[in-house]
Amino acid sequence: MNAGLLVLRVAVGLLIAGHGVQKMSFRLGGNGLAGGTEEFRHDGFRGGRLTAIVAGGSQIGAGLFLAAGLLTPLAAMAAMGVMTVAGTVKWPKGLWVQNDGYEYPLVLVIVSAALALTGPGQWSLDHALGASPWPLWLVVAAILAGPMSGLLARVVLRRSPAAPEAATPKGTPHAPVAE
Repeated sequence: MNAGLLVLRVAVGLLIAGHGVQKMSFRLGGNGLAGGTEEFRHDGFRGGRLTAIVAGGSQIGAGLFLAAGLLTPLAAMAAMGVMTVAGTVKWPKGLWVQNDGYEYPLVLVIVSAALALTGPGQWSLDHALGASPWPLWLVVAAILAGPMSGLLARVVLRRSPAAPEAATPKGTPHAPVAE
């Protein structure tokens, strides 16, 4: 069981972290911070650069903490929050990923919730530090707070449909980055 949790944590955690790296740099096929900023503007968010930095930083931090099994419920909460936002962007396209739907973000939300519930296993920093198992009330609160924070962020950061597009700096990629 511990080996399975380790493989799951590391794989999912590094994928989520990589997702954030793409938003903030040219690594892993990303379009740099300007591309991440443009992606959020294209997806109807206000806040531009700051939104991209917070989202990318949250994905990197949540992913690395999940991979390490450190503060697992809180890492899962952050991962669920950012991936819920991604799901809301893709919601109008339906479930399936071949139609650019929300299937992939939904899987990451579910896996993050499952890791919070199961705990990170014995081969984790939580276990090494004596923080595992986490109290059930904290785990449940994190599982509820993650998606709720993502939905709240979507509402708060939604750009008014009548708001004019912000000018894109010269040399900024115009094509949105795939979520």
